[in-house]
Amino acid sequence: MTEYADRVERVEPSATLAVSNLASELEAQGEDVVDLSVGEPDFPTPENVVEAAEDALEAGHTGYAPSNGIPELKEAIASKLNDDGLPYEASNVIVTPGAKQALFETFQALVDDGDEVVLLDPAWVSYEAMAKIAGGDLTRVNLAPHDFQLEPALDELADAVSDETNLLVVNSPSNPSGAVYSRAAMEGVRDLAVDHDITVISDEIYQHINYGAEHVSLGALDGMFERTVTVNGFSKAYSMTGWRLGYLAAPEDTVSQAGKVHSHSVSSATNFVQHAGVEALRHTDEAVTEMVEAFEERRDHLVELLAEHGVDVSVPEGAFYMLLPVDEDDQTWCTNALEDAHVATVPGSAFGTPGYARVSYAASKDRIEEAVERLAAEGYL
Repeated sequence: MTEYADRVERVEPSATLAVSNLASELEAQGEDVVDLSVGEPDFPTPENVVEAAEDALEAGHTGYAPSNGIPELKEAIASKLNDDGLPYEASNVIVTPGAKQALFETFQALVDDGDEVVLLDPAWVSYEAMAKIAGGDLTRVNLAPHDFQLEPALDELADAVSDETNLLVVNSPSNPSGAVYSRAAMEGVRDLAVDHDITVISDEIYQHINYGAEHVSLGALDGMFERTVTVNGFSKAYSMTGWRLGYLAAPEDTVSQAGKVHSHSVSSATNFVQHAGVEALRHTDEAVTEMVEAFEERRDHLVELLAEHGVDVSVPEGAFYMLLPVDEDDQTWCTNALEDAHVATVPGSAFGTPGYARVSYAASKDRIEEAVERLAAEGYL
C-alpha cells in the first residue's frame, strides 16, 4: 500500500475546488449556475497585452527564459516598485508562473519544521496549506469581530506574536474580505516585526483593485525593507489569470534562497508571457482604471441589493470579494445554496472565518441580480 508524505497528508483539499466541482456537475446536468465563487475578472486581457505576446511569439521568444526572469521585465517590475516607495532593484526580483508560485517559493525558503506562521483571519485558503507543506505551525488572529480590519486588532496581534514567531502574512486588499488595512495598522505590524525580528510576506496582488483607500506597502516603511517579501502579479489587475505571471521582491539573500526552489521546480515563467508582462506594466493604466470602476459599481449594486433584503455586510474597500453573513454551518449553507438556488459561493470557514460565505462580484450586474433573487427566493437571505 502506498504511503504518502506527512506534509501532503496534513493539507486538506481546496474548498474552492470542491465548490467548483459541484457547480460543474450541475452545469453538466444542464442547470444554469450563477458562479460567484471564482476570483477571476470577467474582462478580456487588454488587447495591447495580447498583441505584445503575439509579437514576442513572432520574434521567437519561445525558448527557456533566464530563471529569475527576463531583464526587461525585472527592470519594469523594479521601476513599478520604486514608484510605490519600495527601493528594490532588478536583482531583488524573481518572476514566477503566477503570484501563487511566488508565495509557495517564499514559504519553502523561509519556513522550517515547527516554525510559527501567523495568519490574519479571514486569510486566503492557500496560506495555511503552504505553511503546513513547509512544516510550519499556525497561529491565527481573528479580524472578524473588528469588521475585518487590522488596526483595531493590533493588541490581539501583539499577544499572538513573540520572539519565536518566524513569519507573518499580510494581504491587503484582502481576499476574502476586501478590507484595506490602514497606514496605522501597517505601522503597527512594522513595530511588532522589528521588535520581534519577524519576516513578513506582503501579498499585494489586489493592490490596483482599490476603491479609494490608501494602499500601504509594508516594505516601504522604515525598518521593513530587509524583513519583507513583497508578492504581486498580473492576474487580477490586468485580467491575466490564465497567463500565469507573478513575482516576488525581497532582499538579495532571500532571493538567492527562494531562487533555488524556483530553479529546481518551475525553472522559469513562460518567455513570451514575460514580454506581455512588460507591456502590461507600462501601458495599461487606462484599462485597469476602467475595470476597477466597473468592479466598484458592481460592489455598490450588490450592497444595495442585499440591503433590500435586510442583509448588512462589511463594505469592501478593495479586491472584488464580499463576506456575506450566513448560518454558523457555512459549509452546509454554501452547498445547499448551490444545490437549491444554483448560486456558487465559498464557505468562510475555508478562510478561517466560519459563519460567512465569500461572494465574488467579478461578474456582470445582471448575474449578480440573478444570484440575489435566487438566494432570496430559496430562503437563503
